[in-house]
Amino acid sequence: MEFLQNLDWMLLLRSFIIGGLICVIGQILIDKTKLTPARVLVIFVTMGAILGGLGVYKYLVDFAGAGATVPLTGFGNALAKGVIDEISSSGIIGIFTGGVKAAAGGISAAIFFGYLAALISKPKMKKQ
Repeated sequence: MEFLQNLDWMLLLRSFIIGGLICVIGQILIDKTKLTPARVLVIFVTMGAILGGLGVYKYLVDFAGAGATVPLTGFGNALAKGVIDEISSSGIIGIFTGGVKAAAGGISAAIFFGYLAALISKPKMKKQ
């Protein structure tokens, strides 16, 4: 039970609130606009990359922790940060390799768990 005393409860609350707000914004965009879920996801990744490239997203990560890094905006931020870091060490080729290196763990996990979900679930055709 000692681990419960060492938790930063305020960080957990901030993480929950910020992550939830990002999800609420996405749901509102899906429900109230004609944007498809795929376009909303692309917007989120792009906004994360833009805010990360400008250095703004790091303040949200510092404030909310996983509430800012787990949603798709965090993925865009990781791509931008990877590109910036790789350009400083590898030069112009870092534009193409940095994002993939920075996000390799997340991409691998998405592929692996997506494959597991495909094995477990039973596909259904949508009615048109």
